[in-house]
Amino acid sequence: MTVEEFKLPDVGEGVAEGELVSWLVAPGDRVEEDQPVAEVETDKALVEVPSSYDGVVEELFAEEGEMVPVGDVIISFRVDEDGDAEAAAGDDAGTEAEPEPADDPSSEPAAEEPDAEPEPADDPSSEPAAEEPDAEPDTPSGRTFAPPSARRLARELGVDVAAVEGSGPGGRVSESDVRAHADGDAGSTDADDAPEPRPAPTPTDTGSGDRKAAVSKRNGDGATASAGSAAGGPEPTGRDTTLATPATRKAARERGVDLDDVPTDETRDGEAFVTAEAVNAYADALESTAEPAPEPEPVDLDAGGEAAATPADAAAAAGASATDASGSGDETVPYRGVRRTIGKQMERSKYTAPHVTHHDTAEVDPLVEAREQLKPKAEASDVKLTYMPFVMKAIVAGLKKYPYLNSELREDDEEIVLKSEYNLGIAVATDAGLMVPVVDNVDEKGLFELADEVNDLAARARERKLKPAEMNGGTFSITNFGAIGGEYATPIINYPETAILGLGAIEERPVVRERDGASEVVPAPTLPLSLSIDHRVVDGAVAAEFANTVMEHLENPLLLLNE
Repeated sequence: MTVEEFKLPDVGEGVAEGELVSWLVAPGDRVEEDQPVAEVETDKALVEVPSSYDGVVEELFAEEGEMVPVGDVIISFRVDEDGDAEAAAGDDAGTEAEPEPADDPSSEPAAEEPDAEPEPADDPSSEPAAEEPDAEPDTPSGRTFAPPSARRLARELGVDVAAVEGSGPGGRVSESDVRAHADGDAGSTDADDAPEPRPAPTPTDTGSGDRKAAVSKRNGDGATASAGSAAGGPEPTGRDTTLATPATRKAARERGVDLDDVPTDETRDGEAFVTAEAVNAYADALESTAEPAPEPEPVDLDAGGEAAATPADAAAAAGASATDASGSGDETVPYRGVRRTIGKQMERSKYTAPHVTHHDTAEVDPLVEAREQLKPKAEASDVKLTYMPFVMKAIVAGLKKYPYLNSELREDDEEIVLKSEYNLGIAVATDAGLMVPVVDNVDEKGLFELADEVNDLAARARERKLKPAEMNGGTFSITNFGAIGGEYATPIINYPETAILGLGAIEERPVVRERDGASEVVPAPTLPLSLSIDHRVVDGAVAAEFANTVMEHLENPLLLLNE
């Protein structure tokens, strides 16, 4: 049986980090290979991270809401060398040095090695375990429970791991135990040289090296003062071990509460288990019984009096801005995931490409009529036909005629790449921010096929189910701000593309028409267009000509039959 560490994989193309949104498993859960264990939000999508092992969850090393770099260990599993984790867990229980073996394999956090030495005695200042009458006999079958990280550290420090006093369940040896043994010479018979006793860590504290399990006790040294008893509030319990979910531990940190002091009647695997509700109730009780700060004595400034500065005053002055912000009721929201990616992309585009926006308006009476005529046939094919496929086809006509709007400027190579494919990105507003799925090879697809694909991509974008590959490879982008109201805008280019077209709402607006040799103002459906270009690559005249081509195809939909 071994403990295998699982690192956050690259869940996208070149993604450097991700936010661990939620855990789908807990310590002690049995998982199978390819079973999702966590949801991670990258700068491109929300993805499920599958397990690479059949095993039992050992430890969680990240909290929900935490940003985790790709390659960092986020979870560990207990697996059998033959892949049978459940059987391995049962074997461990049978070889445990404690008098009563654990019934639940999830309560056995330690990895075992068949060639390990016997466990030491309980007294750290005593003789080696082999000389104690109650210790396990020094036989080849004896085992010392220690994870690979602790054994590696023991080898580096020249420490016999079998001689280390393990502070974990069943005498499990952690890295801190190895360091304490090396610093305090635990094998000495001089009681003055023995290391001071340490509180026993929780099952999930051990075996993680410098990492801290997300479900472990954060205050392992027991140094937190009892706020409850000092303020006359609820009496803290002062436990040595408390189990809780990452969300509960986050709530405890935010409320300034030590989990080990929170009263609870719930247990998990024989240990106290605290919920977020219990944390909040305990924190509320502490706050209600806290003594108010004494009022400062008044100072007559008119008489030349001067208030004496105290350390508390200095601290208050130093944190005045933070206090003002927290007291104003303002809410802070993490700048992460898709929102941060959008910000960085927009910043890069705006500060790299000199933007120019060309505005125009297409009179689209024939387009409205064409869509109305095709809608019944589309519905018969279970397709919702919008104006977007018509616009996409018109854009392709313009890109074929003016290829510099379907290009990429490669500054390092000092060249402009004119793209041969017509892959259009469609901006979709989601709860997480703007996402831009890409429809490939628009020139090779019909109106109904485009409508179906756009509807599918938009729906999955809103559900955060897009694959990263479905948002890459665009050559030109479209943003439809008219869907939520609005006429004109100045869209920001989806860099390194060189152009983006914004669509306003199709509505009846006053237009001037010639009738019987006279001009008159009449209502007609119009489509406002906002075309932003990278002026390093595209001239204003070319942008206007491109817009004219797009409008020509929208005002004469029969021309789209050629695209």
